[in-house]
Amino acid sequence: MPLLYTIAFSLLFVLIFPLLALHSKTRSGMRARFGLYPRGAFPGGRPRIWLHGASAGDLLSVSPMVRHFRERFPGCTIILSTLTNSGYLMAKERIKDVDAVTFVPWDLPGATRRAVKAIDPDLLVLEYTEIWPNLIRAAHRHGAKIALTNGRFAPAHLRSYRALFSLAGNPLQSVDLFLMREDLEAERALRLGARMDRVWVTGNTKFDALLPGKSAGAGEEALLKAFGFPQGAPIFIGGSTHEGEEPVLIEVFKRLLKDRPDLRLVLAPRYIERGAKVKAMAEAAGLSVRMRTDKEPPAEPPRVAVLDTIGELSLAYRLGTLVFVGGSFTSRGGQNILEPAAQGRPVLFGPNMDNFHDSVQVLVGRGGIQVKDPDHLYRVASELFARPEKMRELGELARTAVSQVRGASARNVSLMARALERRNGDNGRAGAEAEGPRLKGANGQP
Repeated sequence: MPLLYTIAFSLLFVLIFPLLALHSKTRSGMRARFGLYPRGAFPGGRPRIWLHGASAGDLLSVSPMVRHFRERFPGCTIILSTLTNSGYLMAKERIKDVDAVTFVPWDLPGATRRAVKAIDPDLLVLEYTEIWPNLIRAAHRHGAKIALTNGRFAPAHLRSYRALFSLAGNPLQSVDLFLMREDLEAERALRLGARMDRVWVTGNTKFDALLPGKSAGAGEEALLKAFGFPQGAPIFIGGSTHEGEEPVLIEVFKRLLKDRPDLRLVLAPRYIERGAKVKAMAEAAGLSVRMRTDKEPPAEPPRVAVLDTIGELSLAYRLGTLVFVGGSFTSRGGQNILEPAAQGRPVLFGPNMDNFHDSVQVLVGRGGIQVKDPDHLYRVASELFARPEKMRELGELARTAVSQVRGASARNVSLMARALERRNGDNGRAGAEAEGPRLKGANGQP
């Protein structure tokens, strides 16, 4: 069966490779993507831990585990890999305590074998839904332990996974640990063929990656100046927006201006290459607009700013008075609603949050409000801007809610350390420290 997958994937890869080589997300690091690295690219000691996340957001979610690995294995080597150029640039800039950052190999037999041989991992950690059959097979044959963290299997995609596994063989059989976000995800992993004794519900490490809100500092002041907004103006933020959502937010903003003429809007598209298009939308609506990357100071304070940089969204949330998080008025399934909550901001989001079900559970009724459509968004935002004390109260509730759900990173590393030590013939050190049930409500006791 694995041969069928390899043939099918290879044929598809040949067809789409010209697009991959030209696309802004995947055109860099082509040699690394084929498992070809310069000599000495991955120095360091043991154990060798390979953490992989597809995008910048995924890498930020795994990054809190780095500190725990360093504490548990002081001499370890930690390598990060990612699929996208933005993930690579973000990791280079913001995730400091790692030994190397690279690109994940294409899921071709030769590329994955070369990458595994060069990196020489003792542990491969995959994030969310990064199930790459040839990479998993190569790491398993190499003798590495394999873990899936923040595990997620969307119910709508279970049939697709089964179709993939019928071609590739079931790669889940080679995964040693499934560290799932919640009970439902764990049950789906079991339905797809994961072994029960390898499935644990540990929570989501992205909660640990959330930086708590701070009082305004130099970074926020510089960003406010770059936006050209006046001091003290209320700011409505549309974070991680997708195609089709910016026109909705612009229209809502224009309605809000009737009662709050001093209001300002920040639009932060999920993909910064859309920044110029978003600016044009706001200008077409008759609003003055400034891009974050504009060099010349504005002649007068603009109504709208477009955040077209990587890594500044948390800073922007600190400037915000009220936040709407995108991906939730589209079929995308939502974006990270806990990031603004951690900054002490009330958070609004739309009806489509399938990919962030656990975050919705944390925040609804605790500083987060789910709106059903654009008109509902306007009514809720209008009421909140009219009640600043209520807005501050919701922001504090949101900050508190986020602070209460941390700890998955420590639980995950404890379980992975236990697996590593079993691999090396030492059963004793981590077993007693693993926390959290294996599968609550499904198989009962760990």
